[in-house]
Amino acid sequence: MDKEKIISIVTEKFKLVRTENNYTQDKMAEVLGISKKTLVQIEKQRTPCGWTTTVALCALFRESSILQNAMGGDPMEVVELTAHDVIARPKERTMGGHVWWRTIQEDKGYRLQQNILSNHYRILDSESYRWFSTLNEEAALEEFTRILEENHSI
Repeated sequence: MDKEKIISIVTEKFKLVRTENNYTQDKMAEVLGISKKTLVQIEKQRTPCGWTTTVALCALFRESSILQNAMGGDPMEVVELTAHDVIARPKERTMGGHVWWRTIQEDKGYRLQQNILSNHYRILDSESYRWFSTLNEEAALEEFTRILEENHSI
């Protein structure tokens, strides 16, 4: 998934996210730091969200079921990967990949998974903590191998 695709999804789902949270147009504009006029233009899909507004919406409404269903999980993970290409730090515990993920490889308690919507990859440990995420399949496979080798030598 690239920036344009994320912007397109957020623009399309903008009004639904606002109504999901029972926000008025005035309140949503205030929360996102945009004018009401801009908000109306986005909701009517006359203009797309900018990248900054997209990131703000994904960050502030990351628990939105609308956004999660459209992006295949945590929208901020998808945004971070798009911005940085790789996330290589342990993060919060995930739900284990039961909905939007397919397991590509599994060994020594680690799982390499691919998101079926955004197509990004991640590595989870046996307790479903995310160790690594990337959009690059080769990098995901290399990191999975490295983690397995490191784990084997302990």
